[in-house]
Formats: sequence, structure tokens, C-alpha cells
Amino acid sequence: MTILSAPVEYVPTGRLRISDLPRLARRHPLVIAGGGLLGLLIILALAAPLYAGDPVNMDPFKRLQPPSAEMWFGSDNLGRDVFARTVFGARISLMVGLTSAVVAALGGLLIGVIAGYNRSFDNVVMRVMDGLMSIPTMLLAIALISLTGPGFGILIVAITIPQLPSVTRLVRSVVLSVRERPYVEAALCGGARLPKVVWRHILPSTIPPLMVQSAIVCADAILTEAGLSFLGVGVPPEIASWGNMISSSRLYLAIAPMMIFAPGICLAVTVLAVNLLGDGLRDLFDPRAKRRR
Repeated sequence: MTILSAPVEYVPTGRLRISDLPRLARRHPLVIAGGGLLGLLIILALAAPLYAGDPVNMDPFKRLQPPSAEMWFGSDNLGRDVFARTVFGARISLMVGLTSAVVAALGGLLIGVIAGYNRSFDNVVMRVMDGLMSIPTMLLAIALISLTGPGFGILIVAITIPQLPSVTRLVRSVVLSVRERPYVEAALCGGARLPKVVWRHILPSTIPPLMVQSAIVCADAILTEAGLSFLGVGVPPEIASWGNMISSSRLYLAIAPMMIFAPGICLAVTVLAVNLLGDGLRDLFDPRAKRRR
């Protein structure tokens, strides 16, 4: 007996080719706009050592200088190049956002799939997730960092843990819905083992909504990192970070406004790019969502 799996919902059929990009841009401009802008930011951040200069070199004789040909965004209160620090700060924000999104997606996928099929595990895990969701994200992250001390690794963990409940609940809801479908029951009745059914029939249905949720997690993680660094519990002050730059520039807004405008605008543009990509992916995977607007 041959069991045919149902097609994955909301996923465009066919393999994407270069010739399909113009049509994709017309039908889903948010994907191209958000993905292109985010890709450009990633390229600029990776290539920062080639053009941005030194973000840590201090020159007291060049404190609070206005923008010039030597320092495009001027200098900060310690004589450091604001442009160089802004570009290198993109590395921290993008690394934190993308890493947190990947870790939360993988962790939520694993926990959500198990919870969707194991009722005993589901009861325990969902109560834990409800407890995590009742604590404000920033407060939970500050508490974790305070217990272990600052560091990049613990910063990722502190940002990722509050994001797990939303991803886990999303995957669990998809699994609970898909496992009742006739083609899944037919596969089990046909003798297919549960791991194979999960791999071939359940997991593909979780990927589209998981990608959209990952974009939301990425944007939230970038903002959380900036907030933690602004409060002084994120990355160390000597490391160029948009949150650190905004925090240290509060007292010099009237004298050197680029100290706060440069990282603030870059932070807003990065979050906008991620949100545009997330909205575009939602429209791409679920055309009905676009028609309901």
C-alpha cells in the first residue's frame, strides 16, 4: 500500500530560479525589500574591517569632533570614530539577532514537536512555558545575566530563553492540527513508524510558520540586546554596540548629535528590514493573509 503525503500548506510550489525573481518581486515586494536590505546590512557588517577603520582607538585631542572627511560621523567623548563604531556595532546586533532566532527556532521546534505527541510531556512543558511568558522579557534577561555575569554567550541565552515559549506554542499548535489529518493517520495505519511520519509529514508543515516567527524573534532579540546594553548589562562597554553607543551619548546630544543618531537610525533600519522580511514571508507562505488585509 503506497501512502502519498499531502502537499505542505502555503509553500509555493516549484523550484525558485533566477528568472522567477522579477515575478517574485512584483508579487511579494516585502520579501525582496526586507531580504535585500538585511543582506546589505550583513555584507556591510562582515566587510567592516576593510573600510570602517578602528572602532576602539581613542584620541583625546579629537573628542566630540563634528563629521568630517576623516571621521564621517564625527567622534565621541573619548575621541573614537563614531562611523567605525556604528559599523562594527552592526556585527553585535546582527549576530545576536540571527543566533537567537536560530537557537529559539531549533529549541522550540524540538520541544513543540515532542509536546504535540506526548501528553504527559505536554502538560509539564506548557506550564513551564506559561510561567516564562508571565515574566517580562527584559526582566528575565537581566536576572539571568545578573546571576552569571556579563558575556556574549550568556547574553544569547538570556535573550533566547524568553523567546522559546512563543516558538514552542506555535510549533505545538501546528503539530496538534496536522497529526489529525487523514494522510497522517493513513501513514500510521499503513505501518509507517512515528519518527518517519514526523519527519516526512509533520515537520514540513511547521517550517513556513516557523520562518515567520523566527523573523519576529530576530527583531525582538536585536531590540532586547540594545536595551540590555543601554542599561549596562549587555556586552561589555569597550565593545562597539548600538546600545552602548546610545547609552554613552545621552549627555552629549546637544554637542555631538551623531553619537546617538547614527546607532539609533541603524538600529531602526535593521529592525525594519527584519520586520519587512517577516511580513513578506507571511504573505508568501499564506496568500490568504494578504487577501484578508
